[in-house]
Amino acid sequence: MKDISEAVQTSATDMNGNLENLLNKIRRCRVCRDQPTGLVLPHEPRPVLRASATARVCISGQAPGTRVQASGTPFTDPSGDRLREWMGIMARDFYDETKIAIVPMGFCFPGLNDKGGDLPPRRECARLWHRKLFAGLPNLELILVIGIYAQKWHLGSYCKSNLTETVRHWKDYLTLKPSPAYLPLPHPSWRNNNWLKQNPWFAFEVLPFLKNEIRRLC
Repeated sequence: MKDISEAVQTSATDMNGNLENLLNKIRRCRVCRDQPTGLVLPHEPRPVLRASATARVCISGQAPGTRVQASGTPFTDPSGDRLREWMGIMARDFYDETKIAIVPMGFCFPGLNDKGGDLPPRRECARLWHRKLFAGLPNLELILVIGIYAQKWHLGSYCKSNLTETVRHWKDYLTLKPSPAYLPLPHPSWRNNNWLKQNPWFAFEVLPFLKNEIRRLC
């Protein structure tokens, strides 16, 4: 029994070490500045993500905004406040990466468009890093898939015709694969206030399930 226990501990240590090496590479990544796909990133890259091999929940959203670019910590903005409210969780547990991984589709703030909104996530991140990164998160049981960019990557052809329909059919994605379960969500940005008002079923149906799952897993 001791040999088996030591082997398991060694395997977990190796996995954490490999993941940490990968995270360090991602945080040093400058591809969108030096070898971009399309336009050059308009500022110095600052990849923002959190992960641990023990995490059971992953938040996969769009990309950092201006406040997160400045802070270097994900969801340090009103969207983060609303997301934590949706999850029924305090900041202490939200930022405990041994429980919750935060892996956006784009790791750096992509810049602003002509109307002052955020540009889409950089395509380089998912192409270079995401499959390797999720392979290093073997204990995930639930992935919160926030916004259309994350939904298209994680759910692929199983996405419905638009975000509303994808979120409306949220139960379909809980058993899409043996593990983990996927839960599609709208972005918690204030820009979606009208969407939330027009879709009251989201608060009555989806959020109670989300809170229960977070309590169970975290």
